[in-house]
Parts: sequence; C-alpha cells; structure tokens
Amino acid sequence: MHALTGFSLVSLLSFGYLSWDWAKPSLVADWPGEAGEQRSAAPPQPPHIIFILTDDQGYHDVGYHGSDIETPTLDRLAAKGVKLENYYIQPICTPSRSQLLTGRYQIHTGLQHSIIRPRQPNCLPLDQVTLPQKLQEAGYSTHMVGKWHLGFYRKECLPTRRGFDTFLGSLTGNVDYYTYDNCDGPGVCGFDLHEGENVAWGLSGQYSTMLYAQRASHILASHSPQRPLFLYVAFQAVHTPLQSPREYLYRYRTMGNVARRKYAAMVTCMDEAVRNITWALKRYGFYNNSVIIFSSDNGGQTFSGGSNWPLRGRKGTYWEGGVRGLGFVHSPLLKRKQRTSRALMHITDWYPTLVGLAGGTTSAADGLDGYDVWPAISEGRASPRTEILHNIDPLYNHAQHGSLEGGFGIWNTAVQAAIRVGEWKLLTGDPGYGDWIPPQTLATFPGSWWNLERMASVRQAVWLFNISADPYEREDLAGQRPDVVRTLLTRLAEYNRTAIPVRYPAENPRAHPDFNGGAWGPWASDEEEEEEEGKARSFFRGRRKKKCKICKLRSFFRKLNTRLMSQRI
Repeated sequence: MHALTGFSLVSLLSFGYLSWDWAKPSLVADWPGEAGEQRSAAPPQPPHIIFILTDDQGYHDVGYHGSDIETPTLDRLAAKGVKLENYYIQPICTPSRSQLLTGRYQIHTGLQHSIIRPRQPNCLPLDQVTLPQKLQEAGYSTHMVGKWHLGFYRKECLPTRRGFDTFLGSLTGNVDYYTYDNCDGPGVCGFDLHEGENVAWGLSGQYSTMLYAQRASHILASHSPQRPLFLYVAFQAVHTPLQSPREYLYRYRTMGNVARRKYAAMVTCMDEAVRNITWALKRYGFYNNSVIIFSSDNGGQTFSGGSNWPLRGRKGTYWEGGVRGLGFVHSPLLKRKQRTSRALMHITDWYPTLVGLAGGTTSAADGLDGYDVWPAISEGRASPRTEILHNIDPLYNHAQHGSLEGGFGIWNTAVQAAIRVGEWKLLTGDPGYGDWIPPQTLATFPGSWWNLERMASVRQAVWLFNISADPYEREDLAGQRPDVVRTLLTRLAEYNRTAIPVRYPAENPRAHPDFNGGAWGPWASDEEEEEEEGKARSFFRGRRKKKCKICKLRSFFRKLNTRLMSQRI
C-alpha cells in the first residue's frame, strides 16, 4: 500500500510515456516558461520543495568551479540562484543524510562513527522526528527517490515509515547502476532496489540516474500543484562503481585517466537528469512556486576519479576537501538572485529552514542543531550560525601522538574531532589523509603526481587554521595561537558533554540476503531482535570451537577486509 500512496490508477497507466527518452535534453526544446520566472507578489501557498542530493561529487567537479567536467544545467541553475560558498556537509554518506533529515549533529543521534553497514541492526533513531514528518504535519505530500543509507534492519526504519509517502530507491550504500546488486563482503550479495516496502525486481536493468529522474518526473506529472510537495531526490551518482551509459563516455574519450573519464561521464549524466526534473517542474506547473536545493553529501573520492582541488583532503576526512560542500538554491521566490552567498551554513540547517518555509514551527524542545538560514539565502542577511561541530568520533583510531596533556588537560587530542568557530577551524586526532590532489587528468595518475604534495609521517594531533584567510589549510597556526587552540578545545569538551553513546552494533548474520529471498531488506522485529542476536553470538561461538585451527586466519582476513572497506568509504 505504501508504494501506491498518492498515485491514482490513471497516473500509473501514464508511467509508460514518462520514460527517459521524452525528456532527453537532445529531444527537448528550450525550457518552457522563461518569461514566467519572475516572482509574484506572494506565493499562493507554501512552496514546493525539491531537494537534490548527489553522492561523492567533489568540490571541483562542477562547471562553475572551473572543472573539466560539463555541467551546464547545474551551472545555469546556480547562476540564476544563490551559490552557497561557505556551506558544509559531512565527510561520508550516512552522517550527512542523518543530519539533513533530523537537523541534529551526529553526537546527538548516536551515529558519530562511520556509516550504517547493511548487516548492522542499526538505523536512524526511531524517536527522532524527521524532516518529511514535519512537512507532512504542514500538509505536504512527501516523496523520496534514490539512496536511503539510514538503516533498514526493521520495517520501522524504512523511508515509508519515516515520513515519506512513496519511495523508490536503494536501502544500502552502493549498488550496481544496472543490476542493483550490492555485496557487503565476499559471498554476501543481494539485490537492492525497492518500491515502497517491496523489492522492485522488475525495474532491474535501467540505469539508476535515469530511472530516478524518470520517477521524479512521474511524481510531478501525477501530483496536483495545488498541494505542496516535498521531493527528495538522492542520486546514487556519482558513487562507485564507476558506470555510465556509453553516449556520455564518448564525449570524454580524450580524457587520459580512465577513472576520471568514467566519473566525468556519470557527472554529466546526472546533470542532464537534473535538467529533466527542472523541465518537468515547469511543464506541470510547479516551478513558479518552488525552491530547488542542490547539495553534495561529502567530498569527492580521489581514488575514484573525484576532485576537490584546490581544497585539501578527500572523502572520509575532516579537511576542507571532505566537508566543504557543493550547494546552491534556485527559486523564483528568492528576493536576491544571481549572487554568491558566503554566509556560514551546515547541512543541519535545512531542517529548520525548510520547516519554516513550509509554514511549520520548530522550538528549543526539538533539540535541533540547525538554524533557519532562509533570510541569509534569500535576502543576503548575516547567517545566524557562527560555528559548526564537524564531529567527535570516540571510536575512530586514536592518534598515536595525541594526549590529554597535549590538549592542556581540557581535551584528549588523540580523539578524532573537528570544529569551526568563526574563522577558526581546529582538528584533533587523525583527520584523515591530508593531501592536496590535483585533478586526475593524466593517464599515469596516480604515480609520481600522487606524491606531489603528500603529507607523510606527520607527528602531531592538533591543527589550527584561519579558514577565512587560508581555505586550503596550508598554514597551521596551532603553535602560534595556543589561546585560540584552548578556546576551541574547551568548546569541543562542552559539545562532548551533550553527546549520547555511539551506536555501532556488531553485524547480524540474519541480515544475509539469502535469508530474504536474495534481496537486502528488514530482518528483525521488536520481539526477535535481542533473541536472534543472542542466537547469532552462540552460533558463531560454537563454530569457533569446532574450527579453532583457522580462527586466527579468519580473524586476520576479517581485520584486513575492515581496513579495505574503510579505505573504500
């Protein structure tokens, strides 16, 4: 029933003509309604909200940042809207998505360590009121298309139970773009494309970027513009595996680096998908009362063709290359358009901002870490935000050279943490690989180019940068400004006192797709959860006793696989 919510029989029958072909840019005339893009005196109703999230798109990988990748749609939308050039996200997938939908830092949801893995009995905390739930309260129809990655071990964790009327997409972190298979280790593979709460076997074979744009257009075609709409499109692109339709690869055939070539093709395909969604907004009467938000979820993965140049670091790190986001807002409702905003913003800010636009309310009782930044975006006012807690992760490998003494007795600098207050940014522990990596345009990359500015054997655990003056993090001022270091360490300690325990449970063998008809999906219920976890532990204890001769070997490969997965993330 959830999969059909909000759709009529007529709209389902119309799905046949709402294919990718009708909306291909090469087959579509200029966008309709160019003359009608002026803002009316007052919107007749709360605006339609379209939130587009891309996966692993690097800071450098958009045309208006000087990229070698073609993104004409994103360039045009950003140029006519407001570019967000002081906008921050999280360094990996689950944390950004959880903060978007809850308006809370990771330390306040228990998700401050790593990602939610497919076999973990974990998900976005069920006591959190999500953004789509708040928008439903305000009268919105809510729809999600794309990547969830916020847990699914119980049905209560699914998108259709967390505020979305409909859902089409994947539940895990990465799938094949055509077959929708996902492997969480050797021999642990399953299908992952779901419509509502059902496995969508019949949609296999369609390239996910095109499929998701097609479904978004179908939702717009079947929905009345008179009822406010929240459409969350979380593209799988441009996360690995690097797969693209051949026609997009061809235009980058002269690009020497193969990974970069495939990655560029995927970005351009995603750009055209955004064009098709925007075109559908105009065709079906939504555009003039809509707010389109575009955001990346974390920095680009330089191992897989992405580029964050000239920023330092990559996906999975707390350097600017991992947490500085691509973002813009495009809307006829903006009061000041065609400009760049340098107001400080964080992904948690979308929750109160969009609830406010919808006519809803938030209060201190909601425990939000985000701020309503719409006046800063639309009118160019100062941002109410003055600081960002990037994260505190007590489970991440402690830095060898950190200590409580090194943190003036205020903070254990071995703990991975990062915070920005005003123009200052402090990092402690191990922030991740701190390289400045140029775009991978040469066929021989990596190689000698990889070591161009590689940071090796750094014997420290505290860094301080003036991000306003040094956005590329080239001049560490920790030794020169111990007073600022003390202030920011104190702030970290204050945040840490509000943190809830980390939730990062052991993997459960019942999650194996073989027990679910070959697909990833919920496997636990309230009553079964503790009992089954106990059985699983007993089962594996018994196996270890019987096969003790290979215990050490299995342990070795398990640790090796964990390290490889960490690098992959």
